[in-house]
Amino acid sequence: MYSAETTLVVPGPRTGAAVSASPAPPAQWHRVLTLLADIGLLIGTRAVWTSAASHRPAVAAVISLCYASILACGVLALVVRRVRSLAGVDVCVLVTGVTLTLCAWIMLHNGSDEALLTTQAARELAAGHPVYGQPWPWLFGRGVALTPTVTGGYDFTYGYPPLAPLLTVPMLWLGHGGTPATAVSTGALIAGTVVLWRMLPVPWRSAATLVCLGFGMLPSYGRLGYPAVVALALLVPVVVRWPRTGEGGRLGAAGLAGAVCLGAACAAQQLPWFLAPFLLAGIYAVRRGELGGRAATLVVLRFAGAAACAWCALNAYFVVSEPGRWLTGIALPLTQGAVLHGQGVVGVSLYLTDGSDRIGWYSHASLLLLAGLLALFVLFVRRLGPAATVLPWCAFYLATRSQDGYYLLMTPLWLAAAVTTPASAFTRAWQPRAGLPTGVRGRPARVAVTVLLLAPAAACAAVAATGTPPLRMRVTAVRHPTAATVSRLALQVTNTGGTALSPHFMLTTGQGMGAYWQVVRGPRTLPAHGTAPYELRPPAGRFPLPRPGARIRLRAFTASPQTLSSADVQKAVRPG
Repeated sequence: MYSAETTLVVPGPRTGAAVSASPAPPAQWHRVLTLLADIGLLIGTRAVWTSAASHRPAVAAVISLCYASILACGVLALVVRRVRSLAGVDVCVLVTGVTLTLCAWIMLHNGSDEALLTTQAARELAAGHPVYGQPWPWLFGRGVALTPTVTGGYDFTYGYPPLAPLLTVPMLWLGHGGTPATAVSTGALIAGTVVLWRMLPVPWRSAATLVCLGFGMLPSYGRLGYPAVVALALLVPVVVRWPRTGEGGRLGAAGLAGAVCLGAACAAQQLPWFLAPFLLAGIYAVRRGELGGRAATLVVLRFAGAAACAWCALNAYFVVSEPGRWLTGIALPLTQGAVLHGQGVVGVSLYLTDGSDRIGWYSHASLLLLAGLLALFVLFVRRLGPAATVLPWCAFYLATRSQDGYYLLMTPLWLAAAVTTPASAFTRAWQPRAGLPTGVRGRPARVAVTVLLLAPAAACAAVAATGTPPLRMRVTAVRHPTAATVSRLALQVTNTGGTALSPHFMLTTGQGMGAYWQVVRGPRTLPAHGTAPYELRPPAGRFPLPRPGARIRLRAFTASPQTLSSADVQKAVRPG
């Protein structure tokens, strides 16, 4: 008996229809995706061209050619008739995006505070000096952002793992400021984009161009010199088709390379630390469903061991030369006590109320949410497996530092998982029964377990958001050198709580935090239920008042316990 594959077919004479048959045209969604990537390159390009036209005409000319390429690719994406031709258009869109990214870097490459810190760390490393625990306050001036802490000071030290400075050392010849670090991060973004583009199936490749180089989002972080961009580039080969890691019980070259990249990413920035447990748990679940518990454990141990070896190799010099400072430095973002900032739940205490005497509970909520999401991922990996690259960042929505960069920087990983990690990859994945009786393993039980695991985080966030500001502040006098500036601020401050507090004051006019004002007169510690006068002076001698109608908030932070008290003072600080 013959199957369809083995049935012999006697070739017949060629027909006109067979001769004239042409390859199938590209799918319409492929055309649309290519077109969207092409359109995404237009975002922010005009601003770069405007700057280049008056300072670097040659760069402006290259950008003008990129405009021509964008127009041509837009036409070709809609009219080419062959899949191979549309793949060629995808290449052109990628090249255009890389060119525009480089042009933007040429025009804007001084970087942010992170670029300055990374470059300074590289200089100290090249000179054989310690990198961690060394304050560099002279880097922060002329508009460079500061990171205030609840202790009334600022973080002037390098607080990331060492890979970014190591990569920056060879680039120090590029000049002063943060340029060397921005070159590394921008180069890493381009490399990561190309790798992701190459690893995706052909019809999906323009999505990599769109997410990584379009919208103007990630290229701006590259130009700011964020070490997280280096970590992102290293995570790309880890995440693409990650459920296939250890398939058949062997890591192979691809699995080993992924493990090394994961270790290197963890040595570049702390964000991969939050992703790693989800990937390891997912790999174990998929492999256990295929091979059994013992073999799955061996695969995960080999993968984690290779990642740990790569991480240790990159950190070895610092572990030996400055072990204590190194450990404190790489843990700094978790321990520095930076003031509230971000678009998450902390906005309740920052903008909707006058503060909270339970600010530390936001950190508890974030950690509990991370633990709860990891537990849910393990329990329901068949459903949640495709979301492994998104779940870790949800925890930052409840953190004291919940800025959107924590999620935005990792969005290419979302795309990589969406394209290469379908739900079908987890149909046979192992997941525990959680000790539930057979009769209650349906949807109600899953909902109950989900609520049980996420409720502690929600409760902690509610505790933090519903706290009351411990300090009641009233402006009693204002000194105006001019109608638009303030040089002195007199306050009456009452501690309504039962704990002595040491307040640190600042005025803010927008979403960010400002610099602390100097206490000219007033007690350092205000006793419980006490009232005292304070006189404050702006850090620059004068505080410029914003336009009328803008909200001006007086804020007071305390470190032990962590509290925030705020008061609207826009009417009180303006001339009568």
